Amino acid sequence: MPDTPRISEAEWDVMRVVWDHEPVTARAIVEALEPHKEWTEATVKTLLNRLVRKGVLDFEVDGKRYLYSARLSREHCVRAESRSFLERVFGGSTTPLLAHFLRESQLDTDQIRELEELLKEKEAE
Repeated sequence: MPDTPRISEAEWDVMRVVWDHEPVTARAIVEALEPHKEWTEATVKTLLNRLVRKGVLDFEVDGKRYLYSARLSREHCVRAESRSFLERVFGGSTTPLLAHFLRESQLDTDQIRELEELLKEKEAE
């Protein structure tokens, strides 16, 4: 996997909207985030410009509008962020990460079964 630039929390908020609605304008991103954020269009444009400079987003000009699309998939970015988190917090070791989340989470029977199936699949690899 090529080096993936670090994406800030605010940039993740923007990227989730882009992945769900691309191609998308800055105005549409502001509207999508309005229930959760009080960001102006200028704030969103600043975040979009950072993401373009980082190589995470592309844009095309459509008349007076800029339409933004992801250059990197959600899966790619989630994988890179997960690996980074695993390295930073758990020294790259998966077992303590899983143990922590299992101890800290309220899981219902279906979720426990799903996790058991995933472990069985992993064991069979």
